[in-house]
Amino acid sequence: MPRILVIDDDPAISELVAVNLEMAGFEVSQANDGQKGQALAFQMQPDLIMLDLMLPRVDGFTICQRLRRDERTADIPILMLTALGQTQNKVEGFNAGADDYLVKPFEIEEMLARVRALLRRIRTDLPPSASRPNDILTYGPLTMVPERYEAIWFNKTVRLTHLEFELLNCLLQRHGQTVSPSEILREVWGYPEDDDIETIRVHVRHLRTKLEPDPRRPRYIKTVYGAGYCLELPDAADSTQNSVAG
Repeated sequence: MPRILVIDDDPAISELVAVNLEMAGFEVSQANDGQKGQALAFQMQPDLIMLDLMLPRVDGFTICQRLRRDERTADIPILMLTALGQTQNKVEGFNAGADDYLVKPFEIEEMLARVRALLRRIRTDLPPSASRPNDILTYGPLTMVPERYEAIWFNKTVRLTHLEFELLNCLLQRHGQTVSPSEILREVWGYPEDDDIETIRVHVRHLRTKLEPDPRRPRYIKTVYGAGYCLELPDAADSTQNSVAG
């Protein structure tokens, strides 16, 4: 039974979330402030953490950053729950290390869909999008390593988060083609397109930081304005002539 830690200082919301998660078959623990939540996360190492941003003692952004820096919790999916729904708040949440972001008030069914989508990525040894036998795993300078969530990029090993790995893999499977935001959200995050695509933009920026020589002038992960994103890689012969920033 997957274990979920809910860190939220609003007792009504925390209890509502916990009851519905338990009814859906999850084991739930709760903490009502940031320090207690952080300590419980390190102690129990749950399968997923649901983290409010506006917490007493230590805010959710700080807790998220601390969890990502600690090897015990670095790979645990984090779903942020917050009343802060502005684009900048989402960007800050994703930059702090969140995997997904749910704005209060939310529908219980939407919450459960987000939870299940996040858990699907950790319930098997391979990411779902990298486990099909016909998937491309190598093209030019890029080789995907599903079992370690890494990429070999111009002969250098690049450590990726689960979401970065799946996003890169999604683009690799359609190399040279424009992939729409709705396709990316459906395949990588497991739900249909919503009212904005800031979720994708932030993770694309993170990938560019790790893979592009100059992330501000991307050569490989390109934005096709109004249409989506396209991964354009040199073939094997050309890739030996290129390198990434050290």
